[in-house]
Amino acid sequence: MEHKNAKSLEEVHASIDTSSKKGNFRKLLAFMGPAYLISVGYMDPGNWATDIAGGSQFGYQLIWVLLMSNIIALLLQSLSVRLGIVRGRDLAQACRETYSKPVNYILYLLAEVAIIATDLAEVVGMAIGLQLLFKIPLIWGVLITFSDTLILMFLMNKGMRKMEAFILSLVGVIGMAFFVEMFFAKPIVSEIAKGFIPSIPNSTALYIAIGIIGATVMPHNLYLHSSLVQTRKFMRTRSKVGEALRFNFFDSAFALNMAFFVNAGILILAAATFYKAGMFNVSEIQDAYKFLEPMLGTHWAAILFAVALIAAGQSSTLTGTLAGQIVMEGFINFRIQPWARRMITRSLAIIPAVFVLVYYGESYTGKLLVLSQVVLSLQLGFATIPLIHFVSEKKSMGQFAIKLPVKILSWLVAGIIVALNLQLVVEQIQSWLTTAANPWIIYLVVIPAVVFLLLILLYLTILPLIKQAKEKEMAFIHKTMPVKPELNKPLYNRVVVALDFSKADTGVIQHALTTAGTKAEYLFLHIVESAAALVFGDETDDLETSSDERRLQEYTKELKEKGYQIETRIGYGTPKTLIPSISSEYEAQLLVMGAHGHGWFRDFLFGTTIESVRHKVKIPVLIVRNN
Repeated sequence: MEHKNAKSLEEVHASIDTSSKKGNFRKLLAFMGPAYLISVGYMDPGNWATDIAGGSQFGYQLIWVLLMSNIIALLLQSLSVRLGIVRGRDLAQACRETYSKPVNYILYLLAEVAIIATDLAEVVGMAIGLQLLFKIPLIWGVLITFSDTLILMFLMNKGMRKMEAFILSLVGVIGMAFFVEMFFAKPIVSEIAKGFIPSIPNSTALYIAIGIIGATVMPHNLYLHSSLVQTRKFMRTRSKVGEALRFNFFDSAFALNMAFFVNAGILILAAATFYKAGMFNVSEIQDAYKFLEPMLGTHWAAILFAVALIAAGQSSTLTGTLAGQIVMEGFINFRIQPWARRMITRSLAIIPAVFVLVYYGESYTGKLLVLSQVVLSLQLGFATIPLIHFVSEKKSMGQFAIKLPVKILSWLVAGIIVALNLQLVVEQIQSWLTTAANPWIIYLVVIPAVVFLLLILLYLTILPLIKQAKEKEMAFIHKTMPVKPELNKPLYNRVVVALDFSKADTGVIQHALTTAGTKAEYLFLHIVESAAALVFGDETDDLETSSDERRLQEYTKELKEKGYQIETRIGYGTPKTLIPSISSEYEAQLLVMGAHGHGWFRDFLFGTTIESVRHKVKIPVLIVRNN
């Protein structure tokens, strides 16, 4: 059913309150979690084949490709986080609000195909793991994976934190398994270090490098991350939004580095065993499992490999389900129960897997994994290009729009990804043309589909630029015309009212209340300037201080009864410094002060508080003159 203005992942939206956490470390822990769910997409079974092939054929030489992929992933995921936190929209919702219905339906279908392709890799990977560990026929392993719907429903009912803990435990299993594998394999550390020097030995290495990048940066993670960060509840002030961005970046950096170490572990394991022994053609997961035990001299090597494979498949399939829910609700504003969503996605992934196993046999599972990565490569540009446009818009992102250096880097990365993935697709089509029994299907269906998708990609790239150019042109033509104000929208929600208990206070309070209204929050502030206050600060406890506190309470009592939200505060010392600092601390949007009409001589004697204050604050200052 359709939901108007529905929130992303509504059942867990803002379900984790971070505002009550004190101290940076406790706040960081409260924000950590979403990136763990993202990280499993970077170590799913679809990555294993490319890592194993790279390590067995070229030893440690392609580790730098994994590092570069990880840096690209961190950049793109940070943009996804920025969109979700600042605009409160996931990537799919932002697309629905920007593009026309036909374009959104195309983007939705592409996202769904990518999620099904991801799920296909996870189904095949888990089935292979079950076969290796328990000798279950591959087709039965594929069918068993259907039952993980129950696991997802159980975790969703337990809350977001329980799901994050479960995923983290699976990531821990994968990481620990490969840590032990490294102990058995005893890789050469100096050779690993050389692998971080960029080099492409030949065209085959280039193909594998493209495959590693295509398998690492996954489009559904961009939709997912922009939604998951909205599970954290925090105050929507400028400083708190900045704080949320900062903590989520740390979360992403830590989680994605874990994914990098897992992928590097797979490649290093293949290099330290197969490449070292001259076995350069090991690319199938089953072959890697079969050769590990005799080469490392322990049956635990193969067992740990299979356990890690099952954990990777299970963790990735849960996040794929959430991504499916997000794109369905975001692009077409249509919502169904998560269990139904899960069963549909898993059914669409199982059908091609069962067909291939029955029709072609188990030897084609590796090719099925490669096909799933090609499909993902096609979709990646359709997620990254709109994302960069959205986080670059100053109109919707305000001061949190990405700066020019980040924008240039993001477009460079997007260009590299699209170019490399396009090359991967072209080479795959050429391969199909040379081996296919009926190549006319490729000419009539595959190639026209690729051309159509390239035109859509070009449309997504150019359309926002055309819109921006038109807006600038209209702004230039009508630059002398005033912008129509939003009359029903209050300009100020947090107001500091500086009082000095003089005749000016009446006008100051009246102007403040009529300007901001009853819905605003007010801080009535008075600065004690006695000698004791200047010396002892907030430890001052003299007659003037207690008298001033009573006056503030009298000022606010009647106003609170009329519905105004008012706090009071006493400062001790110099108004010139305290009023700006307290206003900043309060995150005020307006400061109201009284002026007494001093001449230049009295200004010289008593000082000019207003002049000093208004140069130190970055908010509007309303000065009320006492007549």
